[in-house]
Amino acid sequence: MSRSSYVETTDGTQIYFKDWGPKDAQPIVFSHGWPLNGDAFEDQMLFLAQKGYRVIAHDRRGHGRSSQPGFGNDMDHYADDLAAVVKELDLKNAIHVGHSTGGGEVARYIGRHGTERVAKAVLIGAVTPIMVKTEWNPNGVPMEVFDGIRAGVQKNRAQLFKDFPAAFYGFNRPEIEDSEGLADTFWLQGMQGSILAQYECIKAFSETDLREDLKKMTIPTLVIHGDDDQIVPLDTTGKVAAGLLPKGELVIIAGAPHGLCATHKDEINELLLGFIIS
Repeated sequence: MSRSSYVETTDGTQIYFKDWGPKDAQPIVFSHGWPLNGDAFEDQMLFLAQKGYRVIAHDRRGHGRSSQPGFGNDMDHYADDLAAVVKELDLKNAIHVGHSTGGGEVARYIGRHGTERVAKAVLIGAVTPIMVKTEWNPNGVPMEVFDGIRAGVQKNRAQLFKDFPAAFYGFNRPEIEDSEGLADTFWLQGMQGSILAQYECIKAFSETDLREDLKKMTIPTLVIHGDDDQIVPLDTTGKVAAGLLPKGELVIIAGAPHGLCATHKDEINELLLGFIIS
């Protein structure tokens, strides 16, 4: 059975979601990265749907097919929007999977709404616990990098989204085969979103302190990260996050870039399935 629809949040934002599989099957909920939408997890959704699971993915506010309000482009609202989807669909015993910004969304969702409806979580190339360089995070990414992304969005985001896949998917590495189709898909998903939401989301994914949220993730949590992630560095995110999680497990994929859900989809799919059934 296939379902797709919208959930209206308390502030009137319409959040698009797709929902595949039997309603009585264990739900797997996906939270995507910047500047994409729920389609970024199509390989994982197809694989797990074929295994009999219920798979759900929403488009973050201001992204994809969700509405584009001029407010609320921050991690708290993202988490509350996810909670609205979970409540509307009455999801229980769910496994939440977040990539990049979506990993931060999953952490903040659990930090704000608890684990009552959550069985497990997976953070893939996630921005947790924080990306930007601070006094307490001296090995973080300098603010100038994020200022550069903001400048690129404001100057010509269409061109930025043409250029970004090289590092995002590792096409600038000789061992990863370039894919024009995958790059085009990145551009298409990016251009569906609101320029305002995408601009403001940069602050959300780079500056949000998620340390306390990670500590509240008392359910089993799998951290997956590529050791050639040029967007969200492993040493300052994945490795640190795993150490803050009460029940965290870190899996490092050799040679994998940030967009590993596409470039290494078979390995990701098997890791997800193994974690789900464990």
